[in-house]
Amino acid sequence: MFQGSIVALVTPMREDGSLDEECLQKLVDWHIEQGTDGVVAVGTTGECPTLDEDEHCWVIAKVVEFAAGRIPVIAGTGSNSTREAIGLTRCAKEVGADACLLVSPYYNKPTQEGLYLHHKLIAETVDIPQILYNVPGRTVCDLLPETAARLSKIQNIVGIKEATGDLERVSQIKQLCGEDFAIYSGDDATARELMLLGGHGVISVTANVVPALMHRMSAAALMNNKTEAEQLDAKMAALHSDLFLEANPIPVKWAMAELGRIPKGIRLPLTWLSKEHHESVRQAMLKADAL
Repeated sequence: MFQGSIVALVTPMREDGSLDEECLQKLVDWHIEQGTDGVVAVGTTGECPTLDEDEHCWVIAKVVEFAAGRIPVIAGTGSNSTREAIGLTRCAKEVGADACLLVSPYYNKPTQEGLYLHHKLIAETVDIPQILYNVPGRTVCDLLPETAARLSKIQNIVGIKEATGDLERVSQIKQLCGEDFAIYSGDDATARELMLLGGHGVISVTANVVPALMHRMSAAALMNNKTEAEQLDAKMAALHSDLFLEANPIPVKWAMAELGRIPKGIRLPLTWLSKEHHESVRQAMLKADAL
């Protein structure tokens, strides 16, 4: 089972929007050195909406290659097209990803039955561990605990990333899906509490900026060391908030460029972080000892 601090990795781009392979390799190596427990390639933070299918598969393949078995690689392969999601999930399996993360179909606004059939077909078509991803704030579609419970009965659907920030769902999902079904936070601000309640880890934006600190906090929370987890998390509280001053991954890419970890590249329709937010994000980085 995957657990701990799993970074939702940014996709490094040059200022012209082209993908930066050398920088990607350095990022993967850095995360391993810093203790990151796993990496999600081409999720929301990795700008999946603006990568075409070939680029999407290329980034997954490169992250798998660069990780070289040292940490698990989870590939973001979700789509609002079931056929496209199957294609991306097949690609991830072929290049050696350890699992796939599949966001609920966005924009289409499917019913709960549609969500069930969508994920069921992908799981039955591609034999690779799959993690559901529920983020209603982006998808306008809420995968309910009861639907997760139905899907948990499918052997290779192994967990869910809950980005609602609703901690009551942890107990609901645990009760309905069983202890073997993994629950990951998709909300950095409530990740510590989710893990203390029995969740298995966090798929984190903040971990891009302070990977070692996020790893230590997650480890403390998973060991039920509440005091240590609270102390470590307090240092990141401003980052948890300010990395969402504009749509993710705008602030986190700016922060990573400030650290000299990536070039100043992002693809339209996303734009570089507005100057009015620079000092706030910089101060949040200082509080977390990132600078």
